[in-house]
Amino acid sequence: MQAVLPTKHSPIGVFDSGVGGLSVLRELRRQLPSEFLIYLADQAHVPYGPRSLDEVKRFSIEITRYLLAKGAKLIVVACNTASAAALYTLRGMFPDTLFVGMEPAVKPAAEESRSGVVGVLATPATFQGKLYESVVERFARNVVVLQDTCPGLVARIETGDLAGSETRKILEKALNPMLVRGIDRIVLGCTHYPFVIPLIEEIAGENVRVIDPAPAVARQTARLLAGNGLENGGKAAGETLFLTTGRAAAFREVLTRLLGTPGTVQQVHWQADGTLSG
Repeated sequence: MQAVLPTKHSPIGVFDSGVGGLSVLRELRRQLPSEFLIYLADQAHVPYGPRSLDEVKRFSIEITRYLLAKGAKLIVVACNTASAAALYTLRGMFPDTLFVGMEPAVKPAAEESRSGVVGVLATPATFQGKLYESVVERFARNVVVLQDTCPGLVARIETGDLAGSETRKILEKALNPMLVRGIDRIVLGCTHYPFVIPLIEEIAGENVRVIDPAPAVARQTARLLAGNGLENGGKAAGETLFLTTGRAAAFREVLTRLLGTPGTVQQVHWQADGTLSG
């Protein structure tokens, strides 16, 4: 599948292991309403978090090839795990492509914290990646960083369960020990987690600020498009095509629940040789 030379009217490609990247897409839609978007959810392999970095890297490379073949002018890796596993590799393999990845917002959390203790919620693969290690080393030397992988939370959000008893139990188990130690900032290191911000805020209380990285990712996307003459200056609202490697009907149902609006969903397939088609 050959890549198509992008123009300002070409779509922005966005991908994640599942529905989590919709939190980023929601912000892209708000800040860049005229852009066309292709969102690919690799639900055949969700969640990425417990998988090896090499495995996630392979998925990310093939998804990138697929989106470029669809004409993507920029690719947003709307997944912290995929960013940790593959962002450096993707930029090396596709040097002519613009990429925006997810970086845990440890820097603003550390700078803003008054207690000197911040919490980070992310997947195991994100915590294992060099990207996270680099961010903590550069920006969090003067604060205590507490971490939790929130086992099972991605799966709950994938079903659209944003406030049920099981979801609350997972978050309370992660947050209560951090709250005892005095955190005043919570960094969301997984794109699924912004969908449960109301529940996190309810558990953490009004003195703890939750940092959602999606607005910063959308701003960086806008800067790169403008800097490369690729922004779509049209006045009409851009359309979004949703793709999933899972079941289209199930994705459509959760999509409506999370974004409040239905969308066109198509299924794509992983082939035996590890490529995508559809």
